[in-house]
Amino acid sequence: MNTHFFIQCLILFSIYLGGESIAKLLPVPIPGNIIGMVALFVMLLLKWIKLKDIQTLGRFLLQNMAFFFIPAGVSIIQSIEEVKGDLIPILVICILTTLITFTATAFTAKGVIKLQERSKK
Repeated sequence: MNTHFFIQCLILFSIYLGGESIAKLLPVPIPGNIIGMVALFVMLLLKWIKLKDIQTLGRFLLQNMAFFFIPAGVSIIQSIEEVKGDLIPILVICILTTLITFTATAFTAKGVIKLQERSKK
């Protein structure tokens, strides 16, 4: 199991590094992690990588996602004096973007369900 987990880490980290490398070569500022996620998505679609090849690590990362927000939270707490003046606009933006994300997710899920129902018929 540990070897399998290591191989999955190697696969995902390689894709991430590839995305970062591509981002450095591009003349436009696109984050490397976004390029890596798109590359991973394309590789999964083309079946160059099978879901089972990264599933264990993916589940682990999703289950422990909150852990990755700790550094951002600590940074905000450390710079609270600088943020105090803009606290209301930041909260409004957070609430609005959360609502937009929920709405987009709901419509996307609805659309995917309809597509799945059509393909079954």
